[in-house]
Amino acid sequence: MKSKDLTLIGGAVVLAIIFSVIISKFVFVKQSTGRSVEVVPIITYNFSQPDKRFFNPSALDLTQFISIGNNANQNPFQQPGPTAP
Repeated sequence: MKSKDLTLIGGAVVLAIIFSVIISKFVFVKQSTGRSVEVVPIITYNFSQPDKRFFNPSALDLTQFISIGNNANQNPFQQPGPTAP
């Protein structure tokens, strides 16, 4: 390629960039219409007590540990292997 060709290609690239920026400002950028936005209330850490009909304090606690039988194994998912002396 000759230097004239590189200059012509460079000039075409610069003109294409300028043209695309100008066209994109007309196509993609819309004027602001001054729309209003809903204001979100402040979130606090204070909660009211739940309704007693749904949250009974004397109900069963399903998060308690339940032990069935006498099992001394503390790690039941460990692979059995030889014991160390």
